[in-house]
Amino acid sequence: MRRQSKPNAMIGPIGIFDSGYGGLTILREIRKRLPEYDYLYLGDNARAPYGSRSFDVIYDFTLQAVKYLFNRGCSLVILACNTASAKALRTIQQRDLPKIDPSRRVLGVIIPTVEALGGLTQTNHIGVVGTPGTVASRSYTIETAKLYPEIKVTEVACPMWVPLIENGEAFGPGADYFVEKYCRQLMGCDPEIDTLLLGCTHYPLLTEKIRKVIPENVAIIPQGRLVADSLADYLKRHPEIAERCTREGSTKFLTTENTEKFDRIAPLFLNHPVAAERIHLD
Repeated sequence: MRRQSKPNAMIGPIGIFDSGYGGLTILREIRKRLPEYDYLYLGDNARAPYGSRSFDVIYDFTLQAVKYLFNRGCSLVILACNTASAKALRTIQQRDLPKIDPSRRVLGVIIPTVEALGGLTQTNHIGVVGTPGTVASRSYTIETAKLYPEIKVTEVACPMWVPLIENGEAFGPGADYFVEKYCRQLMGCDPEIDTLLLGCTHYPLLTEKIRKVIPENVAIIPQGRLVADSLADYLKRHPEIAERCTREGSTKFLTTENTEKFDRIAPLFLNHPVAAERIHLD
């Protein structure tokens, strides 16, 4: 049922953006937590992955996606992509939103994840695996130090994981070598790690393989539930934003790639079929 917003205020779905398919794991958990809302998912699959691209390119691509979702009626956009959150979010929030529409909001996945870390570790040693772009930004180390200076964060880039997942190798033996390689590298850097954060939204698909090669006492933490809980809290604290988000329980999917490919791969992340619409960003 739609909630009435203030006159002349833009109302529409909550936008969820990712460079590819990984953001679908965030969408999945958000829908579980907040099933009443409408969602519009946009994957920039034609230009993925973002992880190895420069700051300027990631910022440009992300801003294009945000503007597109705004034009489709979204007043709230979630960057369900660690790389975009690390390299584009702050600039968009501080420089672009005041000019586009200061009443709209763009949120990321890094801050909500970091806020939850303090209650997850017993040793105060946390490992983070992510794309080269996310790790190079040191966002998790920097943001964790602000909230929990006692926690040591070790970040390791896993450049092969996203290509493996997006080429359908997440569950095959071809991924085993690279999963073990990066996990061994991480634990070799800090054997006291007791919490492993999956700092890329694709990585939950590799959880079973990761579990086989890291110590049993190390907890594996995907981001989806943390982000979903944070979003629910945000909407509760900001009713002026919540009332601009429509509530009919619908989800639509957009992709910059071939829809047949998206419709084939997306169910691996969502566990149900989808029918996407192809769009162009510029």
